[in-house]
Amino acid sequence: MSDLDEKTCSAVGLRRRFWLQTNRTFFKTKVLGNTGFKLKLTPAAMAAPARNRYTRPPERPPMLDNARDYYGRVLGGSADLKTDACRTTAAPPPDVKAALANVHADVRARYYGCGLVVPDVLEGLSVLDLGSGSGQDAYVLAQLVGERGRVVGVDATSEQLAIARAHEAWHAARFGYAAPNTRFIEGDIERLSALGLGEAAFDLIVSNCVINLVADKAAVFAAAHRLLRPGGEMYFADVYADRRVPAELLADPVLHGECLAGALYWGDFVELARAAGFGDPRLVEDRPLALGEAVAGKLDGIGFYSATWRLFRVDGLEATAEDYGQTACYRGTIPGAPDRFALDKAHRFDTGRAVAVSGNTAEMLAGSRFAPHFEFTGDRASHRGAFGRAMPFDAGQAARSSCC
Repeated sequence: MSDLDEKTCSAVGLRRRFWLQTNRTFFKTKVLGNTGFKLKLTPAAMAAPARNRYTRPPERPPMLDNARDYYGRVLGGSADLKTDACRTTAAPPPDVKAALANVHADVRARYYGCGLVVPDVLEGLSVLDLGSGSGQDAYVLAQLVGERGRVVGVDATSEQLAIARAHEAWHAARFGYAAPNTRFIEGDIERLSALGLGEAAFDLIVSNCVINLVADKAAVFAAAHRLLRPGGEMYFADVYADRRVPAELLADPVLHGECLAGALYWGDFVELARAAGFGDPRLVEDRPLALGEAVAGKLDGIGFYSATWRLFRVDGLEATAEDYGQTACYRGTIPGAPDRFALDKAHRFDTGRAVAVSGNTAEMLAGSRFAPHFEFTGDRASHRGAFGRAMPFDAGQAARSSCC
């Protein structure tokens, strides 16, 4: 709100959200109805600098409408994309590759995604796919969760949903299931509470290059935290920028549709995730994007990256990595990972080898579905200082005290 030019905002007929940014926490004030209420800012509030510079992008042009048009009508298939931002270049592991072979060709032809959103240990899970599109990720996950698991996809583009729904029975038969374990819902992922999904209803939430397309990203992360069961995680791929992208680029439908104009600065993403309740976001993998001269020329040197993150709904995660003398030893029991398990880009566990871990890493592993696959030592009874990082103070011998 510190960037507003006027000190008084009339709420007559206004249905927009105002975000007050204070002490790194987002406070949302809804002003509804034809009330004539006026929001007055004190001189001190007007002068105070914003602690976090992320603000919801302007609603014009409407981001949701452009996404629906771009993915429903402009693009005929993944071959029509103008950059590699919405393409997956990583080679899938064997189980995912086998599952992809069982996905209908019509579904694969309308796939748009920037990463692999298939984490380990999926058997029997309830999964929510945000921005499920034509259903490729949902149908891959439907196989890996098994017939006892379920996958719910949410998407706002009717053309994409029609393809996903048209092939539900075909996929169930292909997988050998008595009935589909998938469900596809039309809806806006910024308004998940309106879809009747329940509270703490899912073990895993995935999303593949979709959150950048919506305006109210904070609402997506906040809803995801509510929808996850304790110990659950959000595992998702998206496009991020090395700086804040100018808001005026949202007026370009191609830059927005190609997942660039709405991309978050990575630092703002970390703040949003923490504000939603996800302590200690973990980066799994990343790659720089090749944009082509025609598109890059509009972006004034901004660097873009496809990145996969995981966010755990686990209590007790601290703002920084702290050392309590704990260790974690991988048992080698996760299917497809007999020799090594990668939690994230910085944490890889070889089978049978005890590894010193921070309190946060110990909590993530012990408080999630990965707990049976590890042996742990230690607890938080004794704090030993920072884990894996230097103190901010200068090291050396203390200076002699002197009288004054």
